Amino acid sequence: MVLHYADVPSTSLTPPPITPPPTSLIQPPPADEPNMLVSIFMALFLPFAGMSAMLIIYICLLWYRTNLMEVQFPVKPVAEKGLSASELEKLPKITGKELVLGGECAVCLDEIGNEQPVRLVPGCNHGFHVECADAWLSKHSQCPVCRAQIDARFLNASDENPC
Repeated sequence: MVLHYADVPSTSLTPPPITPPPTSLIQPPPADEPNMLVSIFMALFLPFAGMSAMLIIYICLLWYRTNLMEVQFPVKPVAEKGLSASELEKLPKITGKELVLGGECAVCLDEIGNEQPVRLVPGCNHGFHVECADAWLSKHSQCPVCRAQIDARFLNASDENPC
């Protein structure tokens, strides 16, 4: 038995009808568009608002610090004057061989010879060349080695030795 095309039922060879996809998959609902604009606006606005708030707080703190707080600026101490020529002459002089502490002048960093005149700083007994000590002590009233202040009682001492 031979089958002819005409003998085949037509329903089995015809393709099924095409149904369109649902409209919700093709096109988003129109209600989502305003939500996206709001999220973009917030992403740009919130960092700007946060930085502006921090700037305002910083400016308020600066204003508070300068206007309401009592600011006391550090005061540079008044530079002390050195010793006068008459006070320098009151300091003891010895020779280099009588020097007990060290044999080097801390001002010029040169050796002190045995016969060179040396000026002693009272109190700490550090010795220096007379020229070096006079140059230093005319500008500063402290020992160049230990920074001990030269006390006025050493300069105004009478000829009597209290010891």
